[in-house]
Amino acid sequence: MSMHRLFAEQLRCATDASGGVDVVKLGELVSAAYVASERDRQRMIEARAHTHDEVEQDLLRTQEFLDTIVENIPIAVFAKCAKDSRYILLNRAGESYYGMPREQMLGRTPDEIFPADVARIVNEQDRRVVASGMPMFLEEHLLEIGVKGHDRVVNSRKMLITDDAGDPQYLVGVIEDVTERVTTRERISHLAYHDALTDLPNRSAFAAALDERLERAQEASTSFAVLSLDLDRFKEVNDVFGHPVGDMLMRATADRLAAEAEGAFVARIGGDEFMILMPDDATREDVLALAERLVETIGKELEVDDYLSHVGLSVGIAFYPDDGVNAATLLANADSALYRAKREGRGRVRCFESEMDQELRDRRLLQHDLRQALEQNQLLVYFQPQARVDGEVVGFEALLRWNHPTRGFVPPDQFIPLAEENGLIVEIGEWVLREACREAASWPRPLQVAVNLSPVQFQAGDLERSIHQILLETGLTPTRLEVEITEGVLIGDFTRALDLLRRLKALGIRIAMDDFGTGYSSLSYLQSFPFDKIKIDRSFISNLEATPQSAEIVRAVLSLAHALKIPVVAEGVETEAQRAFLAREACEEMQGYLVGRPDLIERYLDLVGVAVERRLYA
Repeated sequence: MSMHRLFAEQLRCATDASGGVDVVKLGELVSAAYVASERDRQRMIEARAHTHDEVEQDLLRTQEFLDTIVENIPIAVFAKCAKDSRYILLNRAGESYYGMPREQMLGRTPDEIFPADVARIVNEQDRRVVASGMPMFLEEHLLEIGVKGHDRVVNSRKMLITDDAGDPQYLVGVIEDVTERVTTRERISHLAYHDALTDLPNRSAFAAALDERLERAQEASTSFAVLSLDLDRFKEVNDVFGHPVGDMLMRATADRLAAEAEGAFVARIGGDEFMILMPDDATREDVLALAERLVETIGKELEVDDYLSHVGLSVGIAFYPDDGVNAATLLANADSALYRAKREGRGRVRCFESEMDQELRDRRLLQHDLRQALEQNQLLVYFQPQARVDGEVVGFEALLRWNHPTRGFVPPDQFIPLAEENGLIVEIGEWVLREACREAASWPRPLQVAVNLSPVQFQAGDLERSIHQILLETGLTPTRLEVEITEGVLIGDFTRALDLLRRLKALGIRIAMDDFGTGYSSLSYLQSFPFDKIKIDRSFISNLEATPQSAEIVRAVLSLAHALKIPVVAEGVETEAQRAFLAREACEEMQGYLVGRPDLIERYLDLVGVAVERRLYA
């Protein structure tokens, strides 16, 4: 309300009905209004003062908040005076980055803090930002002489802040030390193209190098060689001494290969396989000389952590362009030459020849045909009798045969490894087991039936469930089934294989160790598992009459088995002299041509009780 309107209202209130003015009353009203006005004014003053205090407190809290944020930012934050680069702010991460407390930096210039070469770089950057007014961004910048005394990689941001007049006032910057991040990224990138165990280039790196070499050779019309290498008997090293020793041996081998093949591209492409890409200027004679030198070098004993592990090396060689004009053909032909080298006795060098290509194609075709063998009833189960040394037949071993429609009978040592390579042995092995159990369940005489199990069957599928189901389907008593395993079953996941064997034995199934004496770990396996039978390999029996050493080995195996109370079956018995030797040494059982050849069960119907109840060897 305006002052004149307020006075008019006061005057009206002080005028009586006759129009007279009560001066006292008017004075009271004016005085009351003044007091009220003064009270309001005082409240306004107090309110303004209170608001000012709140604003100051809010500003203080904001400042403290910003200080806390800056102090705890995990990267270095600093501020400098734009005129002389003197530090006026540094957070905790900055102290860690520079390696000194802020008290030693605030109020000082770079020249007073850092070594001369570091200070020179810092000052130059500051002058550039002040002069241009533009921010400076440095990504993954290498500080060759870091402030902590070692090289560092940083991301840095530096910008200029001006006053109201536009004059330079402050330089504000952040520095992020990304050394560890860059190192980790480089390590990951390195691992993508290098083998983790040997640090040699890996398969991907070799493929890239080969593609580059092919492109260069095509443009320049030059030639080069590809070597495919594979260690011989390396698997046995792992089996005998364990994977830690195997890893050390692999690293030692890689070092030797790299040292001997200086100038060539050496890669480990997996397992015990290596590849070498020779330089363009290497002659055929140079390539062959290197390959022979590698075979000789790796063939020497390598001392690895107090173990002497004798391994060998086989090498296959393919030349561009004679043996292939693209990567796939070159590699396939080098592998074909390697396959020939290993088949011919290992520790050899073989160059690719055209007939090798045909041999490899035949092998692949045979592998393809094997997939159809089960569907087209080409597989057969033959039975070979097993007898006591006195001649009494006590059982049969079921043996797989393949009657190919065009090739005729394919030797088992040709197609079984193929089936193991492609995993088909699991399905084939289950079929053999079912056929053998079905046949044995029909025999009037409760003879044993032995079935070989592949290591692959232990590694893939549910073998225990499969065998149990087959026994239920065929009605064969579990105690009449004997499964024969080689030590290859126990190699790899020994604990898992041992557990599976124990569960099979708990079903009543008998477990026999086949080919005893031909491996490295047989004795330790006898200690780990209570086998029901040991089978002495035929290679020892066939040499009984020729070499005294074989006789001593057989005698030693029999003595060991007797001490462990484990029956022994001698395989490959073909002569009466061999049988007589085994009888003298108290060998329990025998198997071989002297007892009977593998054949269809129809040939042995009398032995299984269809025609006669008993047949003694005479």
